[in-house]
Amino acid sequence: MPNHPSSLIPHPSFSAVLITHNVADTIGECVAVLRKVCDEVLVLDSQSTDGTIEICEKLGAKVVQQEWFGYAKTKNIGNTSARHDWILSIDSDEVLSEELIETLRNLKPEVGKVYALDRLTNYCGQWIRHSGWYPEWKIRLFDRNHVEWQGDFVHETLHIPADYQVVKLMGKLLHYSYKDAADHLRRLEKYARLGAAEQFAAGKKVTFVKRWLAPAARFVRGFILKRGFLDGRAGWTICKREADMVRLRYLVLEELWHGK
Repeated sequence: MPNHPSSLIPHPSFSAVLITHNVADTIGECVAVLRKVCDEVLVLDSQSTDGTIEICEKLGAKVVQQEWFGYAKTKNIGNTSARHDWILSIDSDEVLSEELIETLRNLKPEVGKVYALDRLTNYCGQWIRHSGWYPEWKIRLFDRNHVEWQGDFVHETLHIPADYQVVKLMGKLLHYSYKDAADHLRRLEKYARLGAAEQFAAGKKVTFVKRWLAPAARFVRGFILKRGFLDGRAGWTICKREADMVRLRYLVLEELWHGK
């Protein structure tokens, strides 16, 4: 991971909020860089046992043990517990680039606006610039008085007033996504099962088209339309596994409807 300047003064009006569970491999760099931008880094941890808590506290973050209520609700609890109204919402495997640090330090956030970060993902050591993974703008800086997370299971989204303006910020949000291929497979299976549970709760059923054509459509979208072939072998792997995730999601959804 890149080295970052240590002489920067934290921005006094942002609270960085993270949720964690056994992320000792990535949390150190994430928190260390956030401390250079925000005067408060609030970590809501759900019973980590791998040293995550100790790393965060050593780096000056405030750690709160929090029961897991799902992504959206847990993040909202963190937002309401923060010191400042302006929330910088970051995942434990994301690191602010030097350019983004400078952008945030000089930013004067305005009411009526939310701010999007340009996320670039590293997949097993390779930066992915296609395959539907990039460009990937993520709204991560917002006023908690007007914006909140919503949704259950895995697909949490931000509820933003319709008249708000989205401002794209300079610099990259570096996303160190998966340690290795096995880690990728484990998380894809997790997301597939969470996605199936979400669809089941919403009363959605499996159709022939979705069961057999949706996985192929996902592959074509990523590898051809989103030019995943330009990412080489990594692009092929990403697109094929995402198609497999769609296939597994509908298989699990079908099993849920049959009471298995």
